[in-house]
Amino acid sequence: MTAPLRRVLVRPPQPSACANWRAYGWRAEPDPVAIGREHEALCELLEAAGADVVLGETPVEGNPDAIYAYDPSLVAESGALLLNPGKAGRRGEPEAHARELEAAGVPIAARIDGGATAEGGDTLWLDERTLLVGRGYRTNDAGIEALRNALPEVDVIRFDLPHLRGAAEVLHLMSLISPLDRDLAVVYLPLLPVRLVELLADRGIALVEVPDGEFETMAANVLALAPRVALALEGNPQTRKRLEQAGVEVLVYSGDELSRKGDGGPTCLTRPILRSA
Repeated sequence: MTAPLRRVLVRPPQPSACANWRAYGWRAEPDPVAIGREHEALCELLEAAGADVVLGETPVEGNPDAIYAYDPSLVAESGALLLNPGKAGRRGEPEAHARELEAAGVPIAARIDGGATAEGGDTLWLDERTLLVGRGYRTNDAGIEALRNALPEVDVIRFDLPHLRGAAEVLHLMSLISPLDRDLAVVYLPLLPVRLVELLADRGIALVEVPDGEFETMAANVLALAPRVALALEGNPQTRKRLEQAGVEVLVYSGDELSRKGDGGPTCLTRPILRSA
Protein backbone atom coordinates (compact mmCIF):
# COMPACT_ATOMS: atom_id res chain seq x y z
CA MET A 1 0.00 0.00 0.00
CA THR A 2 3.01 2.31 -0.01
CA ALA A 3 4.85 1.44 -3.23
CA PRO A 4 4.67 4.18 -5.90
CA LEU A 5 1.12 4.60 -7.12
CA ARG A 6 0.98 3.92 -10.87
CA ARG A 7 -2.74 3.57 -11.62
CA VAL A 8 -5.80 4.55 -9.65
CA LEU A 9 -9.57 4.43 -10.13
CA VAL A 10 -11.60 7.47 -9.08
CA ARG A 11 -15.31 8.23 -9.47
CA PRO A 12 -16.28 11.82 -10.31
CA PRO A 13 -19.21 13.27 -8.34
CA GLN A 14 -22.59 13.26 -10.08
CA PRO A 15 -24.38 16.60 -9.57
CA SER A 16 -27.81 14.93 -9.45
CA ALA A 17 -26.72 12.78 -6.48
CA CYS A 18 -25.86 15.77 -4.29
CA ALA A 19 -29.53 16.30 -3.42
CA ASN A 20 -29.55 12.97 -1.55
CA TRP A 21 -26.97 14.09 0.98
CA ARG A 22 -29.29 13.69 3.98
CA ALA A 23 -30.28 10.14 3.09
CA TYR A 24 -26.61 9.16 2.96
CA GLY A 25 -25.68 10.86 6.22
CA TRP A 26 -23.56 13.70 4.85
CA ARG A 27 -22.94 16.58 7.23
CA ALA A 28 -24.14 19.24 4.79
CA GLU A 29 -25.29 19.59 1.20
CA PRO A 30 -22.36 19.61 -1.25
CA ASP A 31 -22.24 22.33 -3.87
CA PRO A 32 -22.47 20.49 -7.23
CA VAL A 33 -20.09 22.88 -9.00
CA ALA A 34 -17.55 23.22 -6.20
CA ILE A 35 -17.35 19.48 -5.56
CA GLY A 36 -16.68 18.90 -9.25
CA ARG A 37 -13.85 21.45 -9.22
CA GLU A 38 -12.30 19.86 -6.14
CA HIS A 39 -12.42 16.43 -7.75
CA GLU A 40 -10.79 17.68 -10.94
CA ALA A 41 -8.01 19.27 -8.88
CA LEU A 42 -7.53 15.99 -6.99
CA CYS A 43 -7.17 14.12 -10.28
CA GLU A 44 -4.59 16.62 -11.49
CA LEU A 45 -2.61 16.17 -8.29
CA LEU A 46 -2.65 12.37 -8.66
CA GLU A 47 -1.49 12.64 -12.27
CA ALA A 48 1.30 15.05 -11.32
CA ALA A 49 2.44 12.46 -8.77
CA GLY A 50 2.86 9.91 -11.58
CA ALA A 51 -0.42 7.99 -11.43
CA ASP A 52 -2.57 7.09 -14.43
CA VAL A 53 -6.05 8.22 -13.34
CA VAL A 54 -8.94 6.02 -14.49
CA LEU A 55 -12.31 7.77 -14.37
CA GLY A 56 -15.14 5.46 -13.36
CA GLU A 57 -18.34 6.99 -14.68
CA THR A 58 -20.79 4.09 -14.65
CA PRO A 59 -23.99 5.63 -13.23
CA VAL A 60 -24.93 4.77 -9.64
CA GLU A 61 -28.09 6.83 -9.51
CA GLY A 62 -28.77 9.09 -6.55
CA ASN A 63 -25.76 7.97 -4.53
CA PRO A 64 -23.36 10.73 -3.42
CA ASP A 65 -21.18 8.13 -1.62
CA ALA A 66 -20.20 6.62 -4.98
CA ILE A 67 -17.28 9.08 -5.13
CA TYR A 68 -15.64 7.09 -2.31
CA ALA A 69 -14.10 4.53 -4.64
CA TYR A 70 -12.09 2.65 -2.02
CA ASP A 71 -15.04 0.83 -0.42
CA PRO A 72 -16.78 -1.33 -3.08
CA SER A 73 -13.73 -3.39 -4.11
CA LEU A 74 -10.37 -4.74 -2.98
CA VAL A 75 -7.45 -5.36 -5.33
CA ALA A 76 -5.24 -8.40 -4.73
CA GLU A 77 -2.59 -10.16 -6.84
CA SER A 78 -5.29 -12.42 -8.32
CA GLY A 79 -7.45 -9.48 -9.39
CA ALA A 80 -10.29 -7.50 -7.88
CA LEU A 81 -12.64 -8.71 -5.17
CA LEU A 82 -16.07 -7.12 -5.43
CA LEU A 83 -17.20 -6.39 -1.90
CA ASN A 84 -20.69 -6.05 -0.43
CA PRO A 85 -21.06 -2.73 1.41
CA GLY A 86 -22.62 -2.80 4.84
CA LYS A 87 -24.33 0.51 4.03
CA ALA A 88 -27.44 -0.53 2.13
CA GLY A 89 -27.50 2.52 -0.12
CA ARG A 90 -24.12 1.56 -1.56
CA ARG A 91 -24.99 -1.99 -2.66
CA GLY A 92 -25.15 -0.96 -6.33
CA GLU A 93 -21.54 0.23 -6.43
CA PRO A 94 -19.66 -3.10 -6.75
CA GLU A 95 -21.23 -3.92 -10.13
CA ALA A 96 -20.30 -0.46 -11.39
CA HIS A 97 -16.75 -1.16 -10.20
CA ALA A 98 -16.79 -4.50 -12.02
CA ARG A 99 -17.35 -2.80 -15.37
CA GLU A 100 -14.77 -0.12 -14.68
CA LEU A 101 -12.08 -2.44 -13.36
CA GLU A 102 -12.49 -4.92 -16.20
CA ALA A 103 -12.29 -2.07 -18.71
CA ALA A 104 -9.03 -1.03 -17.00
CA GLY A 105 -7.64 -4.56 -17.43
CA VAL A 106 -8.22 -5.77 -13.87
CA PRO A 107 -9.92 -9.20 -13.77
CA ILE A 108 -12.67 -9.94 -11.25
CA ALA A 109 -11.35 -12.69 -8.99
CA ALA A 110 -14.24 -13.03 -6.52
CA ARG A 111 -17.50 -11.53 -5.31
CA ILE A 112 -18.89 -11.19 -1.80
CA ASP A 113 -22.67 -11.17 -1.60
CA GLY A 114 -25.68 -12.34 0.37
CA GLY A 115 -25.54 -11.65 4.09
CA ALA A 116 -21.77 -11.24 4.08
CA THR A 117 -20.77 -7.58 4.16
CA ALA A 118 -17.36 -5.99 3.73
CA GLU A 119 -16.17 -2.51 2.83
CA GLY A 120 -12.75 -1.55 1.51
CA GLY A 121 -12.24 1.03 4.24
CA ASP A 122 -12.06 -1.84 6.74
CA THR A 123 -9.20 -3.53 4.86
CA LEU A 124 -5.50 -2.72 4.95
CA TRP A 125 -2.61 -4.63 3.37
CA LEU A 126 0.18 -4.73 5.94
CA ASP A 127 2.35 -6.54 3.40
CA GLU A 128 1.83 -8.74 0.34
CA ARG A 129 0.57 -11.68 2.42
CA THR A 130 -1.10 -9.96 5.39
CA LEU A 131 -4.52 -8.32 5.20
CA LEU A 132 -5.86 -6.52 8.25
CA VAL A 133 -9.67 -6.34 8.50
CA GLY A 134 -11.77 -4.29 10.89
CA ARG A 135 -14.94 -5.91 12.25
CA GLY A 136 -17.44 -3.12 12.74
CA TYR A 137 -20.88 -2.02 11.61
CA ARG A 138 -19.98 -2.15 7.88
CA THR A 139 -17.95 -5.39 7.76
CA ASN A 140 -19.41 -8.43 9.52
CA ASP A 141 -18.11 -11.87 10.51
CA ALA A 142 -19.43 -13.51 7.36
CA GLY A 143 -17.72 -10.86 5.25
CA ILE A 144 -14.38 -11.52 6.93
CA GLU A 145 -14.79 -15.27 6.39
CA ALA A 146 -15.61 -14.60 2.72
CA LEU A 147 -12.39 -12.61 2.42
CA ARG A 148 -10.44 -15.53 3.91
CA ASN A 149 -12.04 -17.93 1.43
CA ALA A 150 -11.28 -15.62 -1.50
CA LEU A 151 -7.66 -15.12 -0.41
CA PRO A 152 -6.47 -18.59 0.70
CA GLU A 153 -2.78 -17.67 0.52
CA VAL A 154 -3.23 -14.50 2.60
CA ASP A 155 -3.19 -14.20 6.38
CA VAL A 156 -6.43 -12.30 7.07
CA ILE A 157 -6.26 -10.84 10.59
CA ARG A 158 -9.43 -9.51 12.21
CA PHE A 159 -9.64 -6.62 14.67
CA ASP A 160 -12.78 -5.43 16.44
CA LEU A 161 -13.53 -1.75 15.89
CA PRO A 162 -14.88 0.53 18.62
CA HIS A 163 -18.54 1.56 18.77
CA LEU A 164 -17.69 5.26 19.11
CA ARG A 165 -20.89 6.99 17.85
CA GLY A 166 -22.63 3.89 16.59
CA ALA A 167 -23.82 2.48 13.29
CA ALA A 168 -25.11 5.77 11.93
CA GLU A 169 -21.60 7.24 11.56
CA VAL A 170 -18.98 5.41 9.57
CA LEU A 171 -15.87 4.26 11.41
CA HIS A 172 -13.60 2.17 9.22
CA LEU A 173 -10.31 0.59 10.19
CA MET A 174 -8.68 3.12 7.89
CA SER A 175 -10.26 5.93 9.87
CA LEU A 176 -7.66 4.98 12.49
CA ILE A 177 -4.53 4.02 10.53
CA SER A 178 -2.87 4.69 7.18
CA PRO A 179 0.45 3.13 6.08
CA LEU A 180 3.18 5.50 4.92
CA ASP A 181 6.04 3.04 4.35
CA ARG A 182 6.84 -0.55 5.22
CA ASP A 183 8.03 0.64 8.63
CA LEU A 184 5.82 3.69 9.24
CA ALA A 185 2.12 4.43 9.72
CA VAL A 186 0.01 7.37 10.87
CA VAL A 187 -2.53 6.38 13.54
CA TYR A 188 -5.08 7.64 16.00
CA LEU A 189 -3.76 5.64 18.91
CA PRO A 190 -6.61 6.04 21.47
CA LEU A 191 -9.04 4.03 19.30
CA LEU A 192 -6.58 1.54 17.81
CA PRO A 193 -7.20 -2.06 18.94
CA VAL A 194 -4.59 -3.24 21.44
CA ARG A 195 -3.76 -6.35 19.40
CA LEU A 196 -3.12 -4.15 16.38
CA VAL A 197 -0.81 -1.86 18.35
CA GLU A 198 1.10 -4.96 19.47
CA LEU A 199 1.26 -6.34 15.92
CA LEU A 200 2.65 -3.08 14.56
CA ALA A 201 5.29 -3.05 17.30
CA ASP A 202 6.21 -6.67 16.55
CA ARG A 203 6.64 -5.78 12.86
CA GLY A 204 8.88 -2.82 13.71
CA ILE A 205 6.42 -0.26 12.34
CA ALA A 206 6.88 3.19 13.85
CA LEU A 207 3.81 5.32 14.51
CA VAL A 208 3.05 8.97 13.82
CA GLU A 209 0.28 9.83 16.27
CA VAL A 210 -2.65 12.05 15.32
CA PRO A 211 -3.55 14.48 18.15
CA ASP A 212 -7.04 14.34 19.64
CA GLY A 213 -8.06 17.65 18.08
CA GLU A 214 -7.40 16.43 14.52
CA PHE A 215 -8.96 12.97 14.56
CA GLU A 216 -12.42 14.26 13.59
CA THR A 217 -10.94 16.10 10.60
CA MET A 218 -9.55 12.86 9.12
CA ALA A 219 -5.88 13.41 9.90
CA ALA A 220 -5.37 9.63 10.08
CA ASN A 221 -6.83 9.14 6.59
CA VAL A 222 -3.77 9.60 4.36
CA LEU A 223 -2.96 8.12 0.95
CA ALA A 224 0.61 7.00 0.30
CA LEU A 225 1.66 8.10 -3.21
CA ALA A 226 5.06 6.48 -2.68
CA PRO A 227 7.12 5.49 0.37
CA ARG A 228 7.00 8.49 2.73
CA VAL A 229 5.12 10.63 0.22
CA ALA A 230 1.61 11.28 1.48
CA LEU A 231 -1.55 12.92 0.15
CA ALA A 232 -3.58 14.46 2.95
CA LEU A 233 -6.66 16.64 3.35
CA GLU A 234 -5.74 20.29 3.71
CA GLY A 235 -5.58 21.40 7.33
CA ASN A 236 -4.52 19.33 10.36
CA PRO A 237 -1.29 21.30 10.91
CA GLN A 238 -0.12 19.36 13.96
CA THR A 239 -0.32 16.03 12.19
CA ARG A 240 1.40 17.47 9.14
CA LYS A 241 4.25 18.75 11.29
CA ARG A 242 4.64 15.33 12.90
CA LEU A 243 4.64 13.62 9.51
CA GLU A 244 7.28 15.95 8.17
CA GLN A 245 9.40 15.41 11.28
CA ALA A 246 9.21 11.67 10.51
CA GLY A 247 10.61 12.33 7.02
CA VAL A 248 7.31 12.26 5.14
CA GLU A 249 6.68 14.62 2.23
CA VAL A 250 3.09 15.84 2.57
CA LEU A 251 0.97 16.98 -0.37
CA VAL A 252 -2.46 18.41 0.38
CA TYR A 253 -5.71 18.84 -1.52
CA SER A 254 -8.76 21.01 -0.87
CA GLY A 255 -11.72 18.86 0.16
CA ASP A 256 -14.32 21.06 1.84
CA GLU A 257 -16.99 19.56 -0.44
CA LEU A 258 -15.43 16.21 -1.35
CA SER A 259 -14.21 15.16 2.06
CA ARG A 260 -15.44 17.20 5.00
CA LYS A 261 -19.15 17.05 4.16
CA GLY A 262 -19.18 13.32 3.43
CA ASP A 263 -16.46 12.18 5.86
CA GLY A 264 -14.23 10.64 3.19
CA GLY A 265 -10.53 11.43 2.97
CA PRO A 266 -7.96 10.81 0.23
CA THR A 267 -7.88 7.06 0.78
CA CYS A 268 -11.67 6.89 0.50
CA LEU A 269 -11.68 8.84 -2.76
CA THR A 270 -9.30 6.46 -4.55
CA ARG A 271 -9.09 2.79 -5.45
CA PRO A 272 -5.41 2.05 -6.22
CA ILE A 273 -5.18 -0.66 -8.87
CA LEU A 274 -1.45 -0.73 -9.59
CA ARG A 275 1.61 0.01 -7.50
CA SER A 276 5.17 -0.84 -8.44
CA ALA A 277 8.73 0.00 -7.53
